[in-house]
Amino acid sequence: MSEPQNPTAAVTATEKPARPGLLIGILVMAAFVMILNETTLSNALPDLMIEFSVGADTAQWLTTAFMLTMAVVIPMTGYLMARIPGRALYIIAVALFAVGSVIATFAPAFWVLLVARVVQAAGTALIMPMLMTTIMVLVPAERRGAMMGLVGIVMAVGPAIGPTYAGIVLEIASWRWIFGTMIVLGVIALVIGGMQMRSFQPTSKPPFDVFSALISAIGFAATVYGLSKLSELADGFPTQSVIFLVFGIVVLAVFFKRQSSLIDAEARGEHVTPLMNTAPLKIREYVLSLAMLLISFCTLFGFIILMPIFAQTVLGLSALQTGLVTLPGGIIMGVLGPVAGRIFDAKGTRPLIIPGAVMMIIAMFLMTRLDEDKNVWFLIGCAVVLNIGLACLMTPLMANALAAVPTHLSAHGSSILNTLQQLAGAAGTALFVAVMGIGESHSNSVEPIIPVEVDGQMVPAPMGPMIDGVTMSFWMGVCIAVVVFIMTLVLKVDVKRGPVEVIREDSDVEANA
Repeated sequence: MSEPQNPTAAVTATEKPARPGLLIGILVMAAFVMILNETTLSNALPDLMIEFSVGADTAQWLTTAFMLTMAVVIPMTGYLMARIPGRALYIIAVALFAVGSVIATFAPAFWVLLVARVVQAAGTALIMPMLMTTIMVLVPAERRGAMMGLVGIVMAVGPAIGPTYAGIVLEIASWRWIFGTMIVLGVIALVIGGMQMRSFQPTSKPPFDVFSALISAIGFAATVYGLSKLSELADGFPTQSVIFLVFGIVVLAVFFKRQSSLIDAEARGEHVTPLMNTAPLKIREYVLSLAMLLISFCTLFGFIILMPIFAQTVLGLSALQTGLVTLPGGIIMGVLGPVAGRIFDAKGTRPLIIPGAVMMIIAMFLMTRLDEDKNVWFLIGCAVVLNIGLACLMTPLMANALAAVPTHLSAHGSSILNTLQQLAGAAGTALFVAVMGIGESHSNSVEPIIPVEVDGQMVPAPMGPMIDGVTMSFWMGVCIAVVVFIMTLVLKVDVKRGPVEVIREDSDVEANA
């Protein structure tokens, strides 16, 4: 990228920059609120379908549109962080989220609510890369693991509390109060962050490549959409989904080729800048850590989507009870995140990721034992084991991947990581649901017969096919976990520690805020 306007602002220093803990704390608070919001909607979908007289396929667009917006915006965050001062970008992100929450709370029609979700997603997409980049720039290498554990808290506790929180709100009020409370939380994050947030990196005015932005938006959106619809595989060959997926992959190939060309042109002194600097993808430790992280993510999203289906359909749990199943494991994962980070700082990845992969195998295997005789405590136990394993995997792998990236590329490293997480989430969800559907369609089981509510009446329904489908899906989860375990044994991914470049706050940078 082009040189910053204040090149003296970036210096190598051993002293700690001004108030890094406060800046990271502000970003953690904002990210937590946004991730909490992202995971509350699933419990409210039935109420929304009644309110707006729409079917399940239409209502699901509230989730799909959110995911597609994230996939479009996140690849641009590396460029935006180079162009816009940190304080201004934070205010933009949280303001978008707050405005989206206001629109959602008072939405008179379904399409208005859909627009509100897109606005919320645009703000959410900016925050997580900002948080990761801030940690990598401001925190010395020997403490980054512990600080990256804070990201684990956001990613674990937010989704764990989200469904429970939504269930509680729906028990005492309407779905609009889910978004209404987000207005309050968003405004608090905006006021506190607006007063206390400081820009800590010099900005520049890199040229904006319109063609890259266009093909990035088209490519990532088409790929995520195609992956998300592969869940329909059990109903026959999903021609439309495959067309979107292939088209998205082809466009992304053009996008990455374009970025490589821009990097080369920039090196020759031309006045161009890549939208997403793909140089981190040439770093072995970054790529391998990211690969294990994304594969692990698939199992997490598989559990998130299948467990509520099983709990509510087979065990007859309410939405609130289902949310409570994930709560203990999420809290434990949040607590273990910083602990795993400190162990990573002292010992590296292997003492954590090997036992973490073993725990993930155990959790996936236990969930292949699910049937109508299992109770809620068995589900909670499975969730706890899985979350312990993921805490041991995600925190060190995320910290190690970003530690492999030079400081001046941190924004792009975190942008790539967060973008690929969206793809992994879509792929994992679709894969687990598709395998469950295939298992159901090939099942000859009938028992047990469990009453389910259809049009207000209780009708006996065979649950055997669903149980067989869930079992098959989690056996696939076992296979995925075994792949991760083998990778942890065979691959050495630890980044060699060296001197860290720290960027100090100074008056010139503050003037850009």
